Parts: sequence; structure tokens; C-alpha cells
Amino acid sequence: MRTKTLKKNKINVVTLGCSKNVYDSEVLMGQLRANNKEVAHEEEGNVVVINTCGFIANAKEESVNTILEYVQKKEAGDVDKVFVTGCLSERYKPDLEKEIPNVDEYFGTSDLPNLLKALGADYKHELIGERLTTTPKNYAYLKIAEGCDRPCSFCAIPLMRGKHRSKPIEELVSESEKLAAKGVKELILIAQDLTYYGLDLYKKRNLAELLEALVQVEGIEWIRLHYAFPTGFPMDVLEVMKRESKVCNYIDIPLQHISDAILKSMRRGTTKAKTTQLLEDFRAAVPGMAIRTTLIVGYPGETEEDFNTLKEWVREMRFERLGCFTYSHEENTHAYSLTDDVPEDIKQERANEIMELQSQISWELNQEKVGKTFRCIIDRKEGNHFVGRTEFDSPDVDNEVLIDATKHYVKIGDFVDIEITEASDFDLYGVPVKP
Repeated sequence: MRTKTLKKNKINVVTLGCSKNVYDSEVLMGQLRANNKEVAHEEEGNVVVINTCGFIANAKEESVNTILEYVQKKEAGDVDKVFVTGCLSERYKPDLEKEIPNVDEYFGTSDLPNLLKALGADYKHELIGERLTTTPKNYAYLKIAEGCDRPCSFCAIPLMRGKHRSKPIEELVSESEKLAAKGVKELILIAQDLTYYGLDLYKKRNLAELLEALVQVEGIEWIRLHYAFPTGFPMDVLEVMKRESKVCNYIDIPLQHISDAILKSMRRGTTKAKTTQLLEDFRAAVPGMAIRTTLIVGYPGETEEDFNTLKEWVREMRFERLGCFTYSHEENTHAYSLTDDVPEDIKQERANEIMELQSQISWELNQEKVGKTFRCIIDRKEGNHFVGRTEFDSPDVDNEVLIDATKHYVKIGDFVDIEITEASDFDLYGVPVKP
């Protein structure tokens, strides 16, 4: 017979998926703390909230497996209650309720007040910008908008997150000031599409103006841009990037593909020629900037010729950072009506080929850094190394700078000048430069 756990009510928030989910979990935890609830992130707790991802097949599988794992713990008496929120829950709530009925309750992406109520807490409107951050103390994500208005054929995000909604500049500045007061030095701006920012509120693309406001926040030293869309990119952003030293010379711009036929089917609203020109304009406007992109291989109808066009283009463009995913056939998207005709093993082969090519490009670019000194932020200590990043690197997805902790000491959370002594394909090794 199941017995109640003896632990006092401690809420464990488990986060799956992207940085936008990390942000949402932090807001939830901030609200719970303000309601005097004991809350932890991915630790032991007798009440569990799982913030799920529903983007592609692998992410969905991980979310379902995590739900099942905690339901088993509930059945064994190790936890008392299991709540599920986030994208998977938004998208598949009726199915989940039927398939995994032992979850106490399912909530969607905009159900925060109801989720709090179920946890015995009140939603506090006055807590704008208050969060319990889960990232290392020196950086934090700043979500500047929610939802997406883009019609990309393969993407289910508008189904889960709704239409694009920008947050007002004043609200974002206030949130950044609170983060800076807690010791945050780097803001990583996130949204489904940064470049759409402001169109709903200010009737114009207003990312540049937002950046101008954020660079005024005392204590913030780096501002990084994630998830820009190539169509209609506001070029005044590059002027701010070049002029303001706080704005990192870095942009994450998911391009997905380059074959004109695939771009058209993906409904990306651009062409190979326009995309190539845009990247050339980027590099002309901000020499030395790092461009990160993500690509999808195995999209319906992708021929060997389409793939070779993509591969050749990756070779030519020499992206500083690149990730590659295999296409996931998502129901209720426009592409779902197409035949998912590229076999899984071919998809994986193509992804591996792209990443092998990128590994070589990354190795060559990294060799050019040897002997040079970079200002790095130190994120953590891992084993015998302090781990830092240059302004050209985002946490979790990009290169890291490793400093031998048996020979050198650097303070976590500080900026330190590091001379690069050697480099591999995705890591740099260096020593602190004495002032």
C-alpha cells in the first residue's frame, strides 16, 4: 500500500527543452518563492512540476519518459504529486490525460496562474521580472517576446506558444536591472524570433532601440542575441552591435536550409541568393562577428542535389558555429501533408556529414585563435579545469575555454583575459594574462 512521504512540502521543478523553458521555470519558481513555498530546481521534492518540450520527436520522447519516471515514483510513494506544464502539455493535453492519467493535472504554456493555484499559491502580478535563476550567477536569459507569427512549414511552435507578443522596453529594462543587482553580467536575449520584436507594440521592428536601452543598465557587460530570423532582419541592430561594446559580436540566426526548392517548401520567405547576401552584409557591417546557425536535413523532398547544395554552401560560408538536426514530421504543421520520404538512416547520415564538415571548419577557425588573448567570462569549475567563454560563445551550445585549475586560479563569475595556447575543434585551452 502506498504511504505518504514524510518530507515536508518541497516543490521540485524539472525543466526540459530550450532556454525559453528555462526562463518559464525560473518565473514559476520566483512566484512560488514569493508565496513562501519551498522550491528547488531538479532536486528532491515531494511535489514535482515537469516543464516539458514538445518541439521535435526526440524532445517529446524525453518529456514523456520523464513524466513516466515521476509517475512511477508517485506510485512507489517517493513523491506525492506530479504536475505537467509546458509545450508538450499545451499540444497534447487530451492525449496525455488519456495515456498517463496518474498525473495530478496538466497545464499549458499560458496556464501559470492555474498551475500556481494547484500548488497552493497565488499569481502575483507585481512580480514582473522576479525570477529564481537556475543558470550560473554571471548570466541569465531575458525573454523579450513570446510566440511566433512566422508560417514555417515544419514548425509547431505557434501551435504551442501562440502569436508573437513583445514585452515593453521598460519592463525588460526593469527586469535587467533586477538581474544586474543579483550579480548577472551577461544577458542572453531570447524569443522565438528576436527580429520581430516590437512590431505588435511599437508598429516597427524595435530590437535596436531595446538594445540601446539595455546597454544603459549598470552591471550588465555583455548582451547576446539568440534566434533571429533572416527575413526582414533589421539592419540597424548591426549598427548598435558595432557601436556598443556591451553588445556581443555574435548572432544566432537559424537558417534551416539553403536549396531554393526546400526554402520555398519550408515557407521561409527567402532564397539562397538573399540569405548569402544577408550574411555578407553582416560580416561587412561587423567584421569578426561570430555567426551561429542551425540547419535541418532530411526535410520532405530533399534530394541528394539539395543536400549537396547545402553542404557546399556550409563549406563556403565557414560559419563560426553550427548545429544540425534531422527533420521531424510534426502533426498539424503544414509540412505534415508532405510525404516524409527521406529514410531515417539517410537523414542521420546527412546530419553527420554536415557536422563532420563543420568540425573541420571549427578546428581551422580555432587554430587562428592560438596566441591571441580574449576577454572571457568564467562560468564554472569542472574537474581540473575552470570553464569560460569568449564573447563569440554562448553557454551550452558553443566553444568553451578551458583553464588548467591545477596551475591557475580564476574567479567564477569574473571576466578574465585569457591567452589561447592550444585549440581543438570545439574547445580552446588558455592561461590567464597577468594584468
